[in-house]
Amino acid sequence: MGKKGKREKKGKGAEKTAAKMEKKVSRRARKEEEDLEALIAEFQSLDAKKTQVNESSCPPPSPRLNGSLSAHPEKDELILFGGEYFNGQKTYLYNELYVYNIRKNSWSKVEIPNPPPRRCAHQAAAVPTGGGQLWVFGGEFASPNGEQFYHYKDLWVLHLATKTWEQIKASGGPSGRSGHRMVACKRQLIVFGGFHESARDYIYYNDVYAFSLDSFTWSKLAPSGIGPAPRSGCQMAATPEGNIIIYGGYSKQRIKKDVDKGTLHTDMFLLKSEGGGKEDPKLQLQLNKWAWSRLNPSGVKPTPRSGFSVATGPNNRSLLFGGVHDEEEEESIEGDFFNDIYFYDIGKNRWFPGQLKGPKSEKKKRRRGRQAEAEDAGDEEMEKQLPQGPVEVVKEVVAEDGTVMTIKQVISRPAEEKEKSESEEEEEDGALGQQVEPCPRSNAMLAVKHGVLYVYGGMFEVGDRQFTLSDLYSIDLQKMEEWKVLVEMDPKTQEWLEESESDDEDDTEGAEGGEEEEETSEEESEDEEGEEQHPSVQPDEKHVDYLSRTEQYWIELAHSNMGPDAKEKKVVKVAHAMAKTFYEDSV
Repeated sequence: MGKKGKREKKGKGAEKTAAKMEKKVSRRARKEEEDLEALIAEFQSLDAKKTQVNESSCPPPSPRLNGSLSAHPEKDELILFGGEYFNGQKTYLYNELYVYNIRKNSWSKVEIPNPPPRRCAHQAAAVPTGGGQLWVFGGEFASPNGEQFYHYKDLWVLHLATKTWEQIKASGGPSGRSGHRMVACKRQLIVFGGFHESARDYIYYNDVYAFSLDSFTWSKLAPSGIGPAPRSGCQMAATPEGNIIIYGGYSKQRIKKDVDKGTLHTDMFLLKSEGGGKEDPKLQLQLNKWAWSRLNPSGVKPTPRSGFSVATGPNNRSLLFGGVHDEEEEESIEGDFFNDIYFYDIGKNRWFPGQLKGPKSEKKKRRRGRQAEAEDAGDEEMEKQLPQGPVEVVKEVVAEDGTVMTIKQVISRPAEEKEKSESEEEEEDGALGQQVEPCPRSNAMLAVKHGVLYVYGGMFEVGDRQFTLSDLYSIDLQKMEEWKVLVEMDPKTQEWLEESESDDEDDTEGAEGGEEEEETSEEESEDEEGEEQHPSVQPDEKHVDYLSRTEQYWIELAHSNMGPDAKEKKVVKVAHAMAKTFYEDSV
């Protein structure tokens, strides 16, 4: 048997193994998903009670990661949908819709009847059709304890002009998944990869599907050539010619019982459309032939990482921001988080790191004269040709509880400059010291509008603690001079509940501190008064079941009414009281 025959036989064997694994995962996940379907249905029934569109000004959205941030195709707005938040004990999922007005630097919350169920790790793509549409596919829902998962395979469209959600029911689409990637390309939505996970099993995908925005039909592509290995969280970009580029991503495989090995992918592929059906867009998906090929880009590639965020920038470039590189030790995983930007020039097939040039100083220009300006122009050209690597800075931050947090931050290193006078160096050192930039993070949300990159939220970890962010930064990708802070956040103020904490332990909180003791006793007396004002019988089994299924909804409602500064214990008590009142009124 020739080499070609061996490769084909090996490929078919791999397909059979993947098919068996998918069936195995599907069987074990079915019971988990049935349990979560009931909870999702309960949330949807509550959402269905909203019958009118309500848009209102609001503070910036609460901290979250793995949501979607999309640029409105016709307005100076960004659209934030979904996401997740973990406070140390519980996982919260969202299906809220927020709109950020770029010109006014203001947020509004848009409540639309019958939205998609709560989810994270989905994908969204905006197209200019009919005044603007936002297409959403897939993602996952997690139980409050984060141990059970439901993976969506639904497709939704938000009609931006009329502010209406519509679920598109078309057969033949991808299986339920999260961590996949989706881009709009030539009147199609192209979906690649992702993963499906249950409590004990998981599977990663490398299949490709296309959804026609004209015929509203799914097609599974069967490209020739050797394509990427199964993965999630990769970079996916569409070229002007209608081709698709895939870079990086993450996957893991089980090497023995209860032992998994993760892989950070750094390879790059081109999925090329080889024509056919161009005269009729509705036939294009059926007649087009697709082929995978390996790309070997030049330049400086990103360092290996997962959890990076991606966007399409100006000048035919895609970009990558942030991420994390996990270093696995015997009993723990330590992650190095990033806040750097890497550009990929699609036309030149070349990677290069984004370098901050710093704000221009007119005073320095006058003092140094025209000759120095000409030298600066030459230096800038050299920076493009010889990009310098990033510099790692280690910062220590002391939290309120005394915990010392070490944060590794990656900052851009300017190209070597000619010798300057001491006064000039002092001036530039001062300017550099005042520069701001997003803290290192993974799983942030990105969008590009008018050549400006916007970065919202995400997370980083210090030891066993996770910090979820709600800040918003922007940077002009054409000038690359400086980051601008649009919404600030101090991560140290975020509440974190340790896994070992319980209600009994919470009752003893503040016993050693004077101010804390007084504050706690006041809150307890308020809670006791509230309980006296709302006497009721002991909850029955049906009430307990109802509370267990809808607790997350009521906690979120209580959070929105009480504000972000409310303590978790008090929020939970108010949520339980609201759920109890609702239940008793309904029966």
